[in-house]
Amino acid sequence: MPLMMLVVLLLYLIAISTLMTPASPALDTFVYGGCSQLKYIPGSPYEANLNSLLTSLVNSAIAGTTYNNFTSDSASPSSSPQDTVYGVFQCRGDLSADQCSRCVSRSISQVGTLCSGACGGAWQLEGCFVKYDNSTFLGVEDKTEVVKKCGPPAGYDSDSLTRRDAVLGFIAAGGGDTPKAYRVGWSGNMEAYGQCVQDMTEGQCGDCLNEAIGRVKSECGAAKWGGVYLGKCYVRYSEGGDQSRSQPAGGRSSSGTGNNDNEIEKTLAILIGIIAAVALVIVFIYKSCEEAKGGGGK
Repeated sequence: MPLMMLVVLLLYLIAISTLMTPASPALDTFVYGGCSQLKYIPGSPYEANLNSLLTSLVNSAIAGTTYNNFTSDSASPSSSPQDTVYGVFQCRGDLSADQCSRCVSRSISQVGTLCSGACGGAWQLEGCFVKYDNSTFLGVEDKTEVVKKCGPPAGYDSDSLTRRDAVLGFIAAGGGDTPKAYRVGWSGNMEAYGQCVQDMTEGQCGDCLNEAIGRVKSECGAAKWGGVYLGKCYVRYSEGGDQSRSQPAGGRSSSGTGNNDNEIEKTLAILIGIIAAVALVIVFIYKSCEEAKGGGGK
């Protein structure tokens, strides 16, 4: 078989293997984050407690838990109650322990860098949530609206809105057999899911989700997808693959076969372009070598 055909065949096999490799979900996609204005003194007991707390959060996730909370308070004589740090992490309910661990490590790395010197920080990635502060928030309900994203107006569609309200009502009622902190529901091509931070009681969780559901319905109107994140819970819905759990409640369609096909088409186009370019180079080199041989023969 000629050398050029072997090279082209190899490039083709590489392209096929690349397309057959499933894309990993963007669990580390940023959703929101913030840092407290209060700063701690470098080298203080608070900083030592904070570092200990963040290490505990990461180690707990690595150990396979998908939710945990810690209180870090050193026994140093110079330490005071004001040096106590409270922290929590939680992963999305459908993630594996390994996915959770990677997401939490990424989240803590980001919040630790961007909130450096701050006494508190909260960081929500697509797959996980991390929060720490010098005042306790564990077990405290927080319905403050942090971020809201709505899809473009889709026009009034009574059937669509009925399905949306039905699946959101299912989420509010508990989401069937799913854990109380993570709830998922479908109705036709309409999907919704919500989650509470697990330091709250079941009653607090239901109250928080009801608040989020009311806001997403009123603030997103007839949009095909929408999401509202409150301080201790969130709810999101999407119709027909207009929004994916692997992406934030933002303005980019990222679910369903439509988006996957688009990504495959883009990848295929790039690979075809690379193959064509390499093939042209090989042809040019091959012809140059043949001409050199012909010239040398004369």
